[in-house]
Amino acid sequence: MRQRIAVVGAGPGGLTFARVLHRLGHPVVVLERDRGPDARPPGGTLDLHEGLGQLALDKAGLLARFRAVSRPEGQALRILDPAGTVLRDWRPHPDERANPEIDRGQLRDLLLGPLDVRWGQQVTGVTPGDGAAVRFADGRQETFDLVVGADGAWSRVRPAVSPATPRYTGVTAVETSLDDVDAHHRDLAGLIGDGAAGVYGVNRAIVAQRTSGGHVKVYAQFRAPLDWHAGLDLTDVEATRRVLLALFDGWAQPVRDLLGRGAAFVHRPLHVLPVSHTWAHVQGVTLLGDAAHLMPPLGAGANLAMLDGAELAESVAADGGDLDTVVRAWEERMWARAARWAAITAAGLDRLVGPDPAAALALFDEVQPS
Repeated sequence: MRQRIAVVGAGPGGLTFARVLHRLGHPVVVLERDRGPDARPPGGTLDLHEGLGQLALDKAGLLARFRAVSRPEGQALRILDPAGTVLRDWRPHPDERANPEIDRGQLRDLLLGPLDVRWGQQVTGVTPGDGAAVRFADGRQETFDLVVGADGAWSRVRPAVSPATPRYTGVTAVETSLDDVDAHHRDLAGLIGDGAAGVYGVNRAIVAQRTSGGHVKVYAQFRAPLDWHAGLDLTDVEATRRVLLALFDGWAQPVRDLLGRGAAFVHRPLHVLPVSHTWAHVQGVTLLGDAAHLMPPLGAGANLAMLDGAELAESVAADGGDLDTVVRAWEERMWARAARWAAITAAGLDRLVGPDPAAALALFDEVQPS
């Protein structure tokens, strides 16, 4: 009899795990608290790396479809200083496919395909034992042979295997957006270019990134206490705009306009798990993606989550022996890779939002193709 397997969370990692299992003929239950795929905005854009996210999509049989909808031009990157001077302007070659961009919503739809997701299933916890018992907010309980926690930073599955909780990095991001930028904000469209633009100062930055359809996500990033906004109603757009613009006083007006023209603001403080987060193996429960190795959002998180999911699915489907042994071996491989990337992204955040803007520029010089 095939093992009963559930994955909690219908993000990129959880869906990749389910999609690869489905492709390999193994049933899987996807549990997602959202009431449907369009219950909330899907978020911004992701760059999927050749050896990580794209490899995972290849294992799912979706690489060709990804290439058809992704945006290679989104790999363009422009770096400016606070005075608005362009310091670097990287543009991808026409055949460059190292890190093409795809909107999160497009990636979700690509992965969903034929999967049967149980929407509106709010998991409150998992109890290991003779099988792993999943507890739901409505009081129900259901037992599986393996429960995979792919439910993000504030995972409800994680406490079943680890006491670790995310800690605040000291860096906050505030997100806003610009719609139809090429028609309504042509000056800012020119400033951003075809992909992303980053402006780096002392302990703060403004990053703008195109998604599809002329939409741009803008992020103000700065070092501050977690309660920096105490007394500020973040739903008060005008008051929030004034506070944010004051943080970037003295920066060039076109750069400040990336924030000043935003219509709404969302607070996104950056949290991380320990760089080498591991746990004593627990039979019937494991974690992947941000639930296992939350790190700064510097382009690795979703890629790692997807490869986690694809490799775990292949291991489970290919092995005819003990499921617990298979999962234990996969965890060891996943931990080693995640620790390397967690260290890289932690160091990267210190350089990008730090006291020396030259360190941010040097970081991009190191990672961008010459």
